[in-house]
This record gives sequence, structure tokens and C-alpha cells, in this order.
Amino acid sequence: MKKIIVAIDGYSSCGKSTIAKALAKYAGYTYVDTGAMYRAIGLYTLRHNITDEASIIASLPSIEVGFILVDGTQHVTLNGEDVEPFIRTLEVGNCASRVSAIKEVRAFLVAQQQAMGKAKGIVMDGRDIGTVVFPNAELKLFLTASPEVRAQRRFDELVEKGEHPDYQAVLADVNDRDYRDTHRAESPLKQAEDAIVVDNSTLTREQQMEVIIGLFEKKLE
Repeated sequence: MKKIIVAIDGYSSCGKSTIAKALAKYAGYTYVDTGAMYRAIGLYTLRHNITDEASIIASLPSIEVGFILVDGTQHVTLNGEDVEPFIRTLEVGNCASRVSAIKEVRAFLVAQQQAMGKAKGIVMDGRDIGTVVFPNAELKLFLTASPEVRAQRRFDELVEKGEHPDYQAVLADVNDRDYRDTHRAESPLKQAEDAIVVDNSTLTREQQMEVIIGLFEKKLE
């Protein structure tokens, strides 16, 4: 049976991971959350109080990022520790956004990501999957939604986790991350020329999944 690479890029809090997991499950493919990989490195720098670029680069040989399955759900590991419960905070997200702008960090993780996709049959989401990691991916999707919608989604996620966020602070964080992601010198977030744009501002998860499964099945034909 033909297998392809599905590259999903887009802005923060667009639901990339959710839709990528669902598509991978539907297709029987392997799912890779590249954002979690950058978050793991961000967590490492936070725990070790590493803030300058040279020290972050120097620490890379001491960092091992991987994935494990926990009750059927993929978790990211940092040096063998399951750090999934610790990487989804705003603070770690900001650290991830900063370390992802460093050329050496991106090269470190992109090499691992490309190795994961050699056998195809993979769904990978991130910021530069269709432009840098897999420029020849058979299906490229670019997810987008308004900043206000994305901030509300992020706000709701944090509330569900028992946190007490301020909506305006979350919205400001979304806009800041958008700016950093699209203006960084190394592999900035941008839509690949052959990517299909999916604006999910007004779509339910079910509606979005229906659209994306349709695109996937058409590509397999």
C-alpha cells in the first residue's frame, strides 16, 4: 500500500498536533510532534538556567530527545525522562520559541526528524516541515486561524489544566510568538508554495478532520 509523508505547518495554537494525531491514527501512520521536541530543549534550558545562545549550543551534546507511548498516547522524553506533563506551559513555550530560532538547534533536531521520515508513512507537524524538513512531502497543509480564536483556545486549555491565565496576556503571547516564528533568520514560519491552506477559525474539529481526510485520500489516489 502506498505511503506518503504529510507535513503540517501553521501558527501556534492552530490545533496542528490535534489534527496530526487524528490523521495519523486514521491512516495508521506514525505521528511526530516536532514542537514537543523544541519544547523539551526549552525545558532543559529553563531547568539549567541557560539563557545565552552559545551555552545552549554547547549543551546540545548533553540533550537526548525521544518519544514513548504512554497508554497509547505519544509523550516526549528528555534524557530518558517523560517530560510531557511539564512542556505545555506558556513559559516553556516561550523558551521553545527562542531556542528554535538558533540555527544549530534546528539542525540538531531536523536531522532527527528527517531520519524518522525515511520510511514514509508519517505525519509531522511544526513550523518548517513542508519548507525545510520535508520539502518533497506529498501532502503539505498549512493551518491558520485568527489570533483571537487561537488565544481563546490556548486560554481554555490552560484553564482545563487548573491554571488561571489572563486572556489578554495569552493573546499577547500568541502575537509575540507569531512575530518571532515568522521573522526569525533561521527557517522562519512560512507557507510552502505547494501547501494547501486550511483556515479553521470557524471549523469544528470534526469539520476540519473531514476536510483533511478528503485531501489525504485524494493525494493517495
